[in-house]
Amino acid sequence: MVSESTSKTVRLIEGAGISNQIKLEVAEDVARMRREHGIQPLLVVVQIGDDPASTVYVNSKVRTCEELGMGSRQIALPSTTTTHELLALISDLNSKDEVDGILVQLPLPGHIEERPILEAIDPAKDVDGFHPINVGRLALSQPSLVPCTPMGVVELLERSNVPIRGANACVVGRSNIVGRPMAQLLLQRDATVTICHSRTRDLASVTRQADILIAAIGRAGFIGMEHIKPGAAVIDVGVNRVSDPAVARQLFGEDIERRLGIIAKRGFTITGDVNAAEADKVAGLRTPVPGGVGLLTVAMLMKNTLSAAKSRRNLAW
Repeated sequence: MVSESTSKTVRLIEGAGISNQIKLEVAEDVARMRREHGIQPLLVVVQIGDDPASTVYVNSKVRTCEELGMGSRQIALPSTTTTHELLALISDLNSKDEVDGILVQLPLPGHIEERPILEAIDPAKDVDGFHPINVGRLALSQPSLVPCTPMGVVELLERSNVPIRGANACVVGRSNIVGRPMAQLLLQRDATVTICHSRTRDLASVTRQADILIAAIGRAGFIGMEHIKPGAAVIDVGVNRVSDPAVARQLFGEDIERRLGIIAKRGFTITGDVNAAEADKVAGLRTPVPGGVGLLTVAMLMKNTLSAAKSRRNLAW
């Protein structure tokens, strides 16, 4: 859904309407799978330790599964769990035919190395899209399970009628989770893609060429007016906490009083990598934070779980 903001020049690409649309489509397919084949897609989410933020994310995923008619299983392990114990659990889940998706909630405790864990998950059940086999398939434009956040960005763009084919697209950030797969997805849709990062010289001169600018660098309000081409679509993937009212005043423009109230109440407010107050003076479209890309991540996880269930059973509809 694209809605008018209070700015005269920018429109906000809201994530809620698009997320709900995707969830409805998934729920319809899940109902059909259960009705015609007697199969209920099952997602297993593994959490190690009791990090509060991770618990919120896990609960959201499990709750959404239930809302859409999918099965879910939450496995909570103590923070003392060893790498060997976690690998044994993943091996067991890989062997269970009724399990369609396996997600190990990140970050892991410091004593567990991330890469061996992610590589142990069956690529056919890798609903995060992080396994090297899925990464390689994405790079080769082959069918694969794709990381949820970049795929969510594509859904936002396409469903908001933002032209991708032939557009100059710039991705600021080169992480394996967002930046690199984001570039691959845009390239597959015939965009001309540039990836920028912390070593890019004269960053603003590069980003100002972009019709589609995607910020995924993890720095609050870093992308300002000088980085944005007039009329560009600015997609903000960042999620950062701001607790200093003085910093907030530089970032939120007309929304500042509400944001200051949030800081006073809970000690911080959430912002993205884009300085919204500056971006709204020049951008044509922008995703808000919160309320933008983040809402698509769980929806795309549900879509990946459904895709895994269909692919594993050769259901092509």
